[in-house]
Amino acid sequence: MNPSNPIRLLSRTAISTLIIVGVIGLVSPVFAAGKGLLWVQPLSNHPVHKIMQAGFLTKCAKLARACKVVGNPSATNYDIPATLLLAEAALSRSDYGAVAVYAADPAIFPFISKLAHEGYPVVTCHVLPAEGTVNGLLAATGEDIGEAGAQAAVALADKLGGKGVIALTQGSINETENAMSAAFRAKIAQSYPGITVLNTQIEGFEPSAAQAKAVAILQGHPKVNGAFSTTGNGPQAWAQAARATGRNIVIIGMDYIRQNLDLVKADQVFGLVAQPLYEEGVRVAELAAALADGKKVNYRNPLPARVITANDLAPYYQILKEAGQ
Repeated sequence: MNPSNPIRLLSRTAISTLIIVGVIGLVSPVFAAGKGLLWVQPLSNHPVHKIMQAGFLTKCAKLARACKVVGNPSATNYDIPATLLLAEAALSRSDYGAVAVYAADPAIFPFISKLAHEGYPVVTCHVLPAEGTVNGLLAATGEDIGEAGAQAAVALADKLGGKGVIALTQGSINETENAMSAAFRAKIAQSYPGITVLNTQIEGFEPSAAQAKAVAILQGHPKVNGAFSTTGNGPQAWAQAARATGRNIVIIGMDYIRQNLDLVKADQVFGLVAQPLYEEGVRVAELAAALADGKKVNYRNPLPARVITANDLAPYYQILKEAGQ
């Protein structure tokens, strides 16, 4: 289907609220003038991903765009093949002026190239691949991953007084988390010779399995006094593991989902890397809409991220409120 064709209009009752419609996914509350935008995101029900999507859909409404989110409906299973089936189905049903693809895993890069070959402008978020490294990708927005990882290292190391052993875990092996871990490890090695960082372990996305992994690390390494997780469920996994083992450890994890903010507020987690999740979704909508209208945009569109602690929580609770969470 030619992406330059006008979008089909839907009834007002069908789009009056954000809804989940089987394989169709989330739909923006406004379907009006302007070429539609499609957001493709594996693991679409993950709470971190839902914040990104909320920013995207909110901005779509303000831009009067017909926007849709598709992805395998899971919070634990990162399924690219299932997501691409849903994306192809959505593309076959409606015309879109641009497509946003969450590209944390290089396995989805061929799909970006395919979309570009078919004439769709493509944007990504949360990762900033070097320009020209992903065929067909016209723009990227997200945090500076290396900077965020280094900031987490400084915050955790300073809290530990520059001494100790830090456990490092990832949700999976992927471009984003690999880069975050590498930057964290490099900063510790450069600036904190009194701290040892253990080999990176994969905690996964299933909560009970992640907790079990963290417990096993603590049981196997009695000198661990700090932990850094590069995935959004990590703060919960490590806080639960600390309670289960009776250990007092300093924890920094990712993302200002409500459960994580509550853990910081309760002094069970020291800090969070406040990735600009909602802001990424907003910026994706802006970039995709501009490309759909034939405008030129900057390829690289970085957003700031910072480590937040107990005194910094109020603005992030407000973001969640605005995002309906």
